Amino acid sequence: MALESGTQTGSNALTSSFTTKKKDAAAEKENLWSAILNEVQTQGSTKLPSNKSVLVLGDNATGKTTLIAKLQGVEDPKKGSGLEYAYIDVKDEYRDDMTRLGVWVLDGDPGHTNLLHFALNETNYAHTLVILTVSMTQPWGWLEQLNHWIKVLGQHIESLPLEAKDKETARQRLATTWQSYCEVGDDLDPGSPVKRTMRNNSIDEDDLLPLTEDALITNLGLDIVVVVTKTDYMTTLEKEYEYRDEHFDFIQQWIRNFCLRTGASLFYTSVKEDKNCDLLYKYLTHRIYGLPFRTPALVVEKDAVLIPAGWDSLKKISILYENMHGIKAESPYTDVIKAPPTRKAVSNREVEVQTEDEQTFLARQQEILKQAGQDRGESPLRSQGGGSVGGGNKSVPRTPGSTGQSSPKKIDPKLTPATPGGEGVLANFFNSLLHKKSGSPAGGAGPPGTGTPAGTTRTTNGTDSLMTPEKLAVRSDAAAELDRLSRSVKKEIDMSQSEC
Repeated sequence: MALESGTQTGSNALTSSFTTKKKDAAAEKENLWSAILNEVQTQGSTKLPSNKSVLVLGDNATGKTTLIAKLQGVEDPKKGSGLEYAYIDVKDEYRDDMTRLGVWVLDGDPGHTNLLHFALNETNYAHTLVILTVSMTQPWGWLEQLNHWIKVLGQHIESLPLEAKDKETARQRLATTWQSYCEVGDDLDPGSPVKRTMRNNSIDEDDLLPLTEDALITNLGLDIVVVVTKTDYMTTLEKEYEYRDEHFDFIQQWIRNFCLRTGASLFYTSVKEDKNCDLLYKYLTHRIYGLPFRTPALVVEKDAVLIPAGWDSLKKISILYENMHGIKAESPYTDVIKAPPTRKAVSNREVEVQTEDEQTFLARQQEILKQAGQDRGESPLRSQGGGSVGGGNKSVPRTPGSTGQSSPKKIDPKLTPATPGGEGVLANFFNSLLHKKSGSPAGGAGPPGTGTPAGTTRTTNGTDSLMTPEKLAVRSDAAAELDRLSRSVKKEIDMSQSEC
């Protein structure tokens, strides 16, 4: 019995040990699956957020709308007014994830700065990146423009109802970004989430280097990217305004110093020549979503400069001074980059017509008509005749040898169209014919040497027209007819008076 009892006890111990090991293996397997599930869940929670946005500020005509359209892939941009909203599609190729990045574009008119609270407020302050645009077509205006928009942005942030700790957290985050910048590459997949995590957390706070001199003097707690647009205009500046390489070096060192003080990145872009536009898109997604950006700083090409935030320093900027022989780096910006003489712009706008008072218009027209009546004189017939003496309406009688036409002979008032038979009309007609041309008495040839043919008569008014015998006969007949008509009219008038 004792032997059987011992055997049974040993068997139970072995069974219990085997069962325990089996349970431990199952637990270990369950823990493995839990770890996998936790990893998948963690990866799922790192999807691209949808609450990120970009605020674009800059003066008018600096290419804000065209730049955003290029980042969107739109070929025909349409400019609005006030505060515009658009979005850019962002894709994480490694995770096959997509989201939309909201873009606010504020009009450059200072009167629209009150719309800023719609684009940047206490809700999205920590999720907003700011782009400041200036154009290479007007480099002499950069100083005023950039200082103006930084001031507007700073005043707006101060007006937001943000907690002091939230502002300090944002400022510290921006400082850490500058201090942790590095260009060290690795063999990991650029889109790998492991690399993304290492990029963000590989440097402990204790190992961060101090900020370089003059860096982040103005820390607004926002990621800022300064974009210089239309760099293709540099060739025009060289040809028309005699800009040299040292001018462009002076401009670059000034704006790099500005970006250093404000903690901003710097991009020179040209939509026309497609320079740095794709790199700007990648850099925005890097700063906003943490996607990889492996392009180093570019400072060789003067029209395609790229300075990531955290890379620059006063020592690197001073390299530009070596090529500035005729310009001092410490010279005031506006003394070196001067605005050209203003040219009078030709306005195509039509002049606005002001309506005149109706009574004033009519009075003016009345004066014009009166003046026209005085210029015409009393009779159109007399105005067509000889001139007047002293500007009056008195006719000058025709004299032999005068150059002007003779005035019609004054008609007897009794010879009017109202006379019986209507012969007064004929009398007036023949009388005007007789006095239009004053001829000399008929007969005789012209004096020798005058060139007048025999049988003709030169008129006494000095003209070259010749009077042939046929014309003289017609004139004699007309005179006889006129005398007959005159006697007839006079006779009829006398008879009518005697009957009365």
